[in-house]
Amino acid sequence: MRRVLGKLAIIALILFGALLLLAMLATDGKPLVERSEAISPTTVAQAKRLLATNDPRQQQRGEVRTIVVPASLLDEGVNYLAGRYLHGRGALRLQEDGANVALSVALPGHRFLNLHAVVAPGVGMPRIASAHLGKLPLPPALIEFAAAQAIARYGFEKERELAVQALRQVSFDGTGGTASLTYAWEPDILDRARAAAQSEADIKRLRESQLSLTALLAHRAPGSRITLAEVLGATIPTTDDASLRGRAMLLVLASHLAGKDLAAVVPAAKNWPRVRWVTITLAGRHDLAQHFVISAALAAWAGEPVADAIGLYKELEDARHGSGFSFIDLAADRAGTRFGEILIRNPEQLMAAMRTTFRDEQLLPAVGDLPEYLYQPEFKRRFDNPESPQFKAMTAEIEHRLDTLPLYR
Repeated sequence: MRRVLGKLAIIALILFGALLLLAMLATDGKPLVERSEAISPTTVAQAKRLLATNDPRQQQRGEVRTIVVPASLLDEGVNYLAGRYLHGRGALRLQEDGANVALSVALPGHRFLNLHAVVAPGVGMPRIASAHLGKLPLPPALIEFAAAQAIARYGFEKERELAVQALRQVSFDGTGGTASLTYAWEPDILDRARAAAQSEADIKRLRESQLSLTALLAHRAPGSRITLAEVLGATIPTTDDASLRGRAMLLVLASHLAGKDLAAVVPAAKNWPRVRWVTITLAGRHDLAQHFVISAALAAWAGEPVADAIGLYKELEDARHGSGFSFIDLAADRAGTRFGEILIRNPEQLMAAMRTTFRDEQLLPAVGDLPEYLYQPEFKRRFDNPESPQFKAMTAEIEHRLDTLPLYR
Protein backbone atom coordinates (compact mmCIF):
# COMPACT_ATOMS: atom_id res chain seq x y z
CA MET A 1 0.00 0.00 0.00
CA ARG A 2 2.82 2.38 0.90
CA ARG A 3 4.46 1.64 -2.46
CA VAL A 4 1.20 2.41 -4.35
CA LEU A 5 0.79 5.70 -2.47
CA GLY A 6 4.39 6.58 -3.28
CA LYS A 7 3.84 5.98 -6.97
CA LEU A 8 0.65 8.07 -6.91
CA ALA A 9 2.54 10.89 -5.20
CA ILE A 10 5.25 10.77 -7.88
CA ILE A 11 2.61 10.83 -10.65
CA ALA A 12 0.88 13.76 -8.96
CA LEU A 13 4.17 15.65 -8.73
CA ILE A 14 4.89 14.97 -12.40
CA LEU A 15 1.42 16.17 -13.40
CA PHE A 16 1.77 19.25 -11.21
CA GLY A 17 5.17 19.99 -12.72
CA ALA A 18 3.80 19.52 -16.25
CA LEU A 19 0.89 21.86 -15.53
CA LEU A 20 3.26 24.41 -14.01
CA LEU A 21 5.54 24.20 -17.05
CA LEU A 22 2.51 24.50 -19.34
CA ALA A 23 1.33 27.58 -17.45
CA MET A 24 4.79 29.13 -17.69
CA LEU A 25 4.95 28.45 -21.43
CA ALA A 26 1.41 29.72 -22.05
CA THR A 27 1.79 32.95 -20.05
CA ASP A 28 4.37 35.73 -20.02
CA GLY A 29 5.74 38.27 -17.60
CA LYS A 30 5.11 41.14 -20.05
CA PRO A 31 2.15 41.92 -22.31
CA LEU A 32 2.58 41.42 -26.04
CA VAL A 33 0.37 44.48 -26.65
CA GLU A 34 0.81 47.69 -24.67
CA ARG A 35 -1.35 50.59 -25.81
CA SER A 36 -4.16 52.90 -24.80
CA GLU A 37 -7.79 51.93 -25.33
CA ALA A 38 -8.39 55.32 -27.00
CA ILE A 39 -9.82 55.50 -30.52
CA SER A 40 -8.41 58.28 -32.70
CA PRO A 41 -10.55 60.87 -34.53
CA THR A 42 -8.90 59.63 -37.75
CA THR A 43 -10.45 56.21 -37.18
CA VAL A 44 -13.89 57.78 -36.68
CA ALA A 45 -13.47 59.68 -39.96
CA GLN A 46 -12.40 56.49 -41.77
CA ALA A 47 -15.39 54.56 -40.45
CA LYS A 48 -17.75 57.38 -41.41
CA ARG A 49 -16.39 57.49 -44.97
CA LEU A 50 -16.59 53.72 -45.26
CA LEU A 51 -20.24 53.68 -44.18
CA ALA A 52 -21.11 56.61 -46.44
CA THR A 53 -19.68 54.91 -49.53
CA ASN A 54 -21.11 51.49 -48.65
CA ASP A 55 -24.51 52.34 -47.19
CA PRO A 56 -26.25 48.96 -46.79
CA ARG A 57 -29.65 50.59 -47.21
CA GLN A 58 -28.73 51.46 -50.81
CA GLN A 59 -27.61 47.95 -51.76
CA GLN A 60 -29.64 45.27 -53.52
CA ARG A 61 -29.90 41.65 -52.46
CA GLY A 62 -27.10 39.61 -54.03
CA GLU A 63 -25.15 42.70 -55.15
CA VAL A 64 -21.42 41.93 -55.07
CA ARG A 65 -19.14 44.67 -53.74
CA THR A 66 -15.53 45.05 -52.65
CA ILE A 67 -14.68 47.44 -49.83
CA VAL A 68 -11.15 48.55 -49.03
CA VAL A 69 -10.56 48.96 -45.28
CA PRO A 70 -7.53 50.84 -43.89
CA ALA A 71 -5.34 48.71 -41.65
CA SER A 72 -5.46 51.40 -38.97
CA LEU A 73 -9.25 51.03 -38.76
CA LEU A 74 -8.95 47.27 -38.36
CA ASP A 75 -6.17 47.70 -35.80
CA GLU A 76 -8.18 50.03 -33.57
CA GLY A 77 -11.24 47.84 -34.06
CA VAL A 78 -9.36 44.80 -32.75
CA ASN A 79 -8.10 46.84 -29.79
CA TYR A 80 -11.61 48.12 -29.05
CA LEU A 81 -13.09 44.59 -29.08
CA ALA A 82 -10.26 43.26 -26.90
CA GLY A 83 -10.84 46.02 -24.37
CA ARG A 84 -14.62 45.81 -24.33
CA TYR A 85 -15.06 42.04 -24.20
CA LEU A 86 -11.76 40.69 -22.80
CA HIS A 87 -10.60 43.66 -20.69
CA GLY A 88 -7.33 43.38 -22.58
CA ARG A 89 -5.51 44.99 -25.48
CA GLY A 90 -5.25 44.01 -29.12
CA ALA A 91 -3.37 44.92 -32.29
CA LEU A 92 -3.44 44.05 -35.99
CA ARG A 93 -0.63 44.47 -38.52
CA LEU A 94 -0.87 43.62 -42.20
CA GLN A 95 1.67 41.81 -44.37
CA GLU A 96 1.42 40.35 -47.85
CA ASP A 97 0.73 36.81 -46.68
CA GLY A 98 -1.73 37.67 -43.95
CA ALA A 99 -2.69 39.73 -40.95
CA ASN A 100 -0.84 39.46 -37.65
CA VAL A 101 -3.28 39.65 -34.75
CA ALA A 102 -2.04 39.96 -31.16
CA LEU A 103 -4.06 39.95 -27.92
CA SER A 104 -2.92 40.49 -24.33
CA VAL A 105 -5.02 39.86 -21.23
CA ALA A 106 -3.73 40.55 -17.72
CA LEU A 107 -3.84 37.67 -15.22
CA PRO A 108 -3.37 37.63 -11.43
CA GLY A 109 0.24 37.61 -10.25
CA HIS A 110 1.55 40.03 -12.90
CA ARG A 111 1.28 37.41 -15.63
CA PHE A 112 -0.19 37.93 -19.10
CA LEU A 113 -2.04 35.71 -21.53
CA ASN A 114 -0.55 36.62 -24.92
CA LEU A 115 -2.11 35.23 -28.09
CA HIS A 116 -0.48 35.77 -31.47
CA ALA A 117 -2.10 34.51 -34.66
CA VAL A 118 -1.58 34.93 -38.41
CA VAL A 119 -4.80 35.21 -40.41
CA ALA A 120 -4.36 34.08 -44.02
CA PRO A 121 -6.22 35.65 -46.98
CA GLY A 122 -8.24 33.57 -49.36
CA VAL A 123 -11.63 32.69 -50.76
CA GLY A 124 -14.50 32.86 -48.29
CA MET A 125 -13.92 33.40 -44.59
CA PRO A 126 -10.28 34.05 -43.59
CA ARG A 127 -8.52 31.18 -41.84
CA ILE A 128 -5.92 30.92 -39.09
CA ALA A 129 -2.53 29.98 -40.58
CA SER A 130 -0.62 29.76 -37.27
CA ALA A 131 -1.08 30.64 -33.62
CA HIS A 132 0.89 30.82 -30.37
CA LEU A 133 -0.25 31.23 -26.79
CA GLY A 134 2.83 32.63 -25.09
CA LYS A 135 5.65 30.30 -26.16
CA LEU A 136 3.20 27.47 -26.75
CA PRO A 137 2.25 26.74 -30.39
CA LEU A 138 -1.44 26.05 -30.92
CA PRO A 139 -3.12 24.13 -33.75
CA PRO A 140 -5.06 26.62 -35.93
CA ALA A 141 -8.04 24.29 -35.82
CA LEU A 142 -8.13 24.68 -32.03
CA ILE A 143 -8.31 28.50 -32.31
CA GLU A 144 -11.07 28.29 -34.92
CA PHE A 145 -12.98 25.83 -32.72
CA ALA A 146 -12.61 28.12 -29.70
CA ALA A 147 -13.82 31.10 -31.77
CA ALA A 148 -16.84 29.09 -32.95
CA GLN A 149 -17.64 28.13 -29.36
CA ALA A 150 -17.41 31.76 -28.23
CA ILE A 151 -19.72 32.84 -31.07
CA ALA A 152 -22.20 30.14 -30.07
CA ARG A 153 -21.98 31.09 -26.39
CA TYR A 154 -22.94 34.70 -27.15
CA GLY A 155 -25.75 33.63 -29.48
CA PHE A 156 -24.25 34.82 -32.77
CA GLU A 157 -24.38 31.57 -34.77
CA LYS A 158 -26.93 32.97 -37.23
CA GLU A 159 -24.81 36.09 -37.77
CA ARG A 160 -21.73 33.95 -38.42
CA GLU A 161 -23.71 31.82 -40.88
CA LEU A 162 -24.82 34.94 -42.77
CA ALA A 163 -21.24 36.24 -42.84
CA VAL A 164 -19.98 32.92 -44.22
CA GLN A 165 -22.63 33.04 -46.94
CA ALA A 166 -21.95 36.69 -47.82
CA LEU A 167 -18.14 36.83 -47.79
CA ARG A 168 -16.53 35.92 -51.09
CA GLN A 169 -12.86 36.81 -50.67
CA VAL A 170 -10.42 38.54 -48.31
CA SER A 171 -7.03 39.90 -49.37
CA PHE A 172 -4.36 41.99 -47.66
CA ASP A 173 -2.05 44.66 -49.04
CA GLY A 174 0.79 45.02 -46.56
CA THR A 175 2.50 47.72 -48.63
CA GLY A 176 -0.59 49.86 -49.05
CA GLY A 177 -1.86 49.09 -45.56
CA THR A 178 -5.35 47.95 -46.57
CA ALA A 179 -7.57 44.88 -46.50
CA SER A 180 -10.07 44.16 -49.28
CA LEU A 181 -13.32 42.34 -48.55
CA THR A 182 -15.53 41.12 -51.39
CA TYR A 183 -19.08 40.22 -50.34
CA ALA A 184 -22.56 39.60 -51.72
CA TRP A 185 -25.06 41.75 -49.84
CA GLU A 186 -27.89 40.10 -47.92
CA PRO A 187 -30.44 42.41 -46.23
CA ASP A 188 -30.84 39.82 -43.47
CA ILE A 189 -27.38 40.86 -42.22
CA LEU A 190 -28.68 44.32 -41.30
CA ASP A 191 -31.80 42.90 -39.68
CA ARG A 192 -29.74 40.42 -37.66
CA ALA A 193 -27.33 43.16 -36.60
CA ARG A 194 -30.25 45.21 -35.28
CA ALA A 195 -31.66 42.16 -33.51
CA ALA A 196 -28.27 41.41 -31.94
CA ALA A 197 -27.87 45.00 -30.77
CA GLN A 198 -31.36 45.18 -29.27
CA SER A 199 -33.02 42.21 -27.62
CA GLU A 200 -36.75 42.04 -26.96
CA ALA A 201 -36.01 43.12 -23.40
CA ASP A 202 -34.05 46.14 -24.71
CA ILE A 203 -36.94 47.16 -26.96
CA LYS A 204 -39.37 46.87 -24.04
CA ARG A 205 -37.15 49.09 -21.90
CA LEU A 206 -36.78 51.59 -24.75
CA ARG A 207 -40.56 51.78 -25.14
CA GLU A 208 -41.00 52.31 -21.40
CA SER A 209 -38.36 55.06 -21.54
CA GLN A 210 -40.10 56.76 -24.47
CA LEU A 211 -43.41 56.67 -22.58
CA SER A 212 -41.74 58.04 -19.45
CA LEU A 213 -40.13 60.96 -21.30
CA THR A 214 -43.37 61.65 -23.19
CA ALA A 215 -45.34 61.78 -19.93
CA LEU A 216 -42.78 64.07 -18.27
CA LEU A 217 -42.91 66.66 -21.06
CA ALA A 218 -46.54 66.24 -22.20
CA HIS A 219 -47.99 69.14 -20.18
CA ARG A 220 -45.18 71.63 -20.81
CA ALA A 221 -45.62 74.43 -23.32
CA PRO A 222 -43.77 73.81 -26.61
CA GLY A 223 -40.36 75.49 -26.48
CA SER A 224 -40.36 75.85 -22.68
CA ARG A 225 -37.14 75.07 -20.77
CA ILE A 226 -36.24 72.28 -18.37
CA THR A 227 -32.83 71.36 -16.96
CA LEU A 228 -31.16 68.10 -17.89
CA ALA A 229 -30.79 67.22 -14.22
CA GLU A 230 -34.58 67.48 -13.82
CA VAL A 231 -35.13 65.21 -16.80
CA LEU A 232 -32.58 62.59 -15.71
CA GLY A 233 -33.79 62.69 -12.11
CA ALA A 234 -37.37 62.07 -13.21
CA THR A 235 -36.78 59.44 -15.90
CA ILE A 236 -33.80 57.28 -14.86
CA PRO A 237 -35.16 54.78 -12.33
CA THR A 238 -33.31 53.97 -9.10
CA THR A 239 -34.19 50.27 -9.25
CA ASP A 240 -32.14 47.06 -9.24
CA ASP A 241 -31.88 47.08 -13.04
CA ALA A 242 -31.11 50.83 -13.15
CA SER A 243 -28.15 50.43 -15.51
CA LEU A 244 -30.23 48.71 -18.21
CA ARG A 245 -33.23 51.01 -17.84
CA GLY A 246 -30.97 54.05 -17.61
CA ARG A 247 -29.12 52.97 -20.76
CA ALA A 248 -32.45 52.77 -22.59
CA MET A 249 -33.47 56.23 -21.38
CA LEU A 250 -30.15 57.72 -22.54
CA LEU A 251 -30.71 56.36 -26.06
CA VAL A 252 -34.26 57.76 -26.15
CA LEU A 253 -33.02 61.13 -24.86
CA ALA A 254 -30.09 61.17 -27.30
CA SER A 255 -32.32 60.57 -30.32
CA HIS A 256 -34.74 63.25 -29.09
CA LEU A 257 -32.04 65.86 -28.47
CA ALA A 258 -30.36 65.08 -31.78
CA GLY A 259 -33.67 65.53 -33.60
CA LYS A 260 -33.49 61.99 -34.97
CA ASP A 261 -36.33 59.51 -35.20
CA LEU A 262 -35.68 56.58 -32.85
CA ALA A 263 -37.36 54.33 -35.44
CA ALA A 264 -34.23 54.68 -37.60
CA VAL A 265 -32.40 52.34 -35.20
CA VAL A 266 -35.40 50.71 -33.49
CA PRO A 267 -38.06 50.02 -36.17
CA ALA A 268 -40.59 49.08 -33.48
CA ALA A 269 -40.55 52.73 -32.29
CA LYS A 270 -42.38 53.85 -35.44
CA ASN A 271 -45.77 53.69 -33.69
CA TRP A 272 -44.67 54.84 -30.23
CA PRO A 273 -45.96 58.17 -28.83
CA ARG A 274 -43.97 61.23 -29.90
CA VAL A 275 -42.11 63.31 -27.32
CA ARG A 276 -43.18 66.96 -27.09
CA TRP A 277 -40.29 69.26 -28.00
CA VAL A 278 -39.09 71.44 -25.13
CA THR A 279 -35.67 73.01 -24.63
CA ILE A 280 -33.57 70.76 -22.38
CA THR A 281 -30.53 72.63 -21.02
CA LEU A 282 -27.31 71.91 -19.16
CA ALA A 283 -25.64 74.87 -17.45
CA GLY A 284 -28.22 77.01 -19.23
CA ARG A 285 -27.26 75.80 -22.71
CA HIS A 286 -29.19 73.43 -24.95
CA ASP A 287 -26.08 72.44 -26.95
CA LEU A 288 -24.31 71.26 -23.78
CA ALA A 289 -27.27 69.01 -22.94
CA GLN A 290 -26.99 67.54 -26.45
CA HIS A 291 -23.25 66.90 -26.08
CA PHE A 292 -23.67 65.39 -22.62
CA VAL A 293 -26.55 63.04 -23.43
CA ILE A 294 -25.24 61.81 -26.78
CA SER A 295 -21.83 61.04 -25.24
CA ALA A 296 -23.50 59.35 -22.26
CA ALA A 297 -25.59 57.16 -24.58
CA LEU A 298 -22.55 56.23 -26.67
CA ALA A 299 -20.58 55.32 -23.54
CA ALA A 300 -23.45 53.26 -22.13
CA TRP A 301 -24.07 51.36 -25.38
CA ALA A 302 -20.64 51.21 -27.05
CA GLY A 303 -18.08 52.12 -24.37
CA GLU A 304 -15.97 55.08 -23.32
CA PRO A 305 -13.37 54.95 -26.16
CA VAL A 306 -16.07 55.25 -28.83
CA ALA A 307 -17.81 58.12 -27.02
CA ASP A 308 -14.55 60.04 -26.54
CA ALA A 309 -13.41 59.50 -30.13
CA ILE A 310 -16.69 60.68 -31.65
CA GLY A 311 -16.80 63.72 -29.37
CA LEU A 312 -13.28 64.79 -30.29
CA TYR A 313 -13.88 64.07 -33.99
CA LYS A 314 -16.96 66.32 -34.01
CA GLU A 315 -15.07 69.21 -32.39
CA LEU A 316 -12.22 68.92 -34.89
CA GLU A 317 -14.78 68.94 -37.71
CA ASP A 318 -16.40 72.02 -36.19
CA ALA A 319 -13.01 73.75 -36.21
CA ARG A 320 -12.75 73.13 -39.96
CA HIS A 321 -16.32 73.59 -41.15
CA GLY A 322 -18.67 74.38 -38.27
CA SER A 323 -18.95 76.73 -35.31
CA GLY A 324 -15.34 76.25 -34.23
CA PHE A 325 -13.59 73.95 -31.77
CA SER A 326 -15.04 74.23 -28.26
CA PHE A 327 -13.34 72.93 -25.12
CA ILE A 328 -16.64 73.68 -23.34
CA ASP A 329 -18.40 71.21 -25.65
CA LEU A 330 -15.55 68.76 -25.12
CA ALA A 331 -15.99 69.08 -21.35
CA ALA A 332 -19.70 68.29 -21.73
CA ASP A 333 -18.76 65.28 -23.90
CA ARG A 334 -16.37 64.00 -21.25
CA ALA A 335 -18.88 64.57 -18.45
CA GLY A 336 -21.50 62.64 -20.41
CA THR A 337 -19.04 59.85 -21.12
CA ARG A 338 -18.24 59.52 -17.43
CA PHE A 339 -21.96 59.54 -16.59
CA GLY A 340 -22.63 56.72 -19.07
CA GLU A 341 -19.69 54.68 -17.81
CA ILE A 342 -20.75 55.08 -14.16
CA LEU A 343 -24.31 54.08 -15.07
CA ILE A 344 -23.00 50.78 -16.45
CA ARG A 345 -20.07 50.04 -14.13
CA ASN A 346 -21.18 51.52 -10.81
CA PRO A 347 -24.92 52.21 -10.91
CA GLU A 348 -25.15 52.24 -7.10
CA GLN A 349 -22.96 55.35 -6.99
CA LEU A 350 -25.16 57.11 -9.54
CA MET A 351 -28.41 56.04 -7.90
CA ALA A 352 -27.22 57.36 -4.52
CA ALA A 353 -26.60 60.77 -6.10
CA MET A 354 -29.95 60.80 -7.88
CA ARG A 355 -31.93 60.01 -4.74
CA THR A 356 -31.00 63.46 -3.43
CA THR A 357 -31.87 66.82 -4.99
CA PHE A 358 -30.28 66.48 -8.43
CA ARG A 359 -28.87 69.62 -10.08
CA ASP A 360 -26.94 70.47 -13.22
CA GLU A 361 -23.93 71.43 -11.07
CA GLN A 362 -23.59 67.75 -10.15
CA LEU A 363 -23.30 66.82 -13.83
CA LEU A 364 -20.94 69.50 -15.15
CA PRO A 365 -18.46 71.74 -13.30
CA ALA A 366 -17.92 75.40 -14.17
CA VAL A 367 -16.45 75.43 -17.69
CA GLY A 368 -17.52 78.82 -19.02
CA ASP A 369 -13.94 80.12 -19.04
CA LEU A 370 -12.65 77.40 -21.39
CA PRO A 371 -11.79 78.40 -24.99
CA GLU A 372 -14.44 77.92 -27.67
CA TYR A 373 -15.34 79.14 -31.18
CA LEU A 374 -11.79 78.28 -32.31
CA TYR A 375 -11.76 78.09 -36.10
CA GLN A 376 -9.05 76.10 -37.81
CA PRO A 377 -6.33 78.84 -38.08
CA GLU A 378 -6.78 79.91 -34.44
CA PHE A 379 -7.00 76.33 -33.19
CA LYS A 380 -3.83 75.45 -35.13
CA ARG A 381 -1.97 78.47 -33.74
CA ARG A 382 -2.89 77.85 -30.11
CA PHE A 383 -3.17 74.06 -29.87
CA ASP A 384 -1.78 72.61 -33.13
CA ASN A 385 -3.27 69.10 -32.81
CA PRO A 386 -4.74 66.74 -30.19
CA GLU A 387 -1.29 65.30 -29.43
CA SER A 388 0.35 68.63 -28.61
CA PRO A 389 1.35 69.51 -25.00
CA GLN A 390 -0.96 72.55 -25.10
CA PHE A 391 -3.97 70.46 -26.10
CA LYS A 392 -3.19 67.75 -23.54
CA ALA A 393 -2.83 70.39 -20.81
CA MET A 394 -6.31 71.68 -21.62
CA THR A 395 -7.88 68.20 -21.59
CA ALA A 396 -6.07 67.45 -18.31
CA GLU A 397 -7.65 70.61 -16.86
CA ILE A 398 -11.08 69.35 -17.95
CA GLU A 399 -10.45 65.98 -16.28
CA HIS A 400 -9.29 67.76 -13.11
CA ARG A 401 -12.50 69.78 -12.97
CA LEU A 402 -14.61 66.68 -13.50
CA ASP A 403 -12.68 64.93 -10.72
CA THR A 404 -13.84 67.63 -8.28
CA LEU A 405 -17.47 66.49 -8.68
CA PRO A 406 -18.45 63.73 -6.19
CA LEU A 407 -20.40 61.90 -8.92
CA TYR A 408 -17.26 61.30 -11.01
CA ARG A 409 -14.74 60.46 -8.30
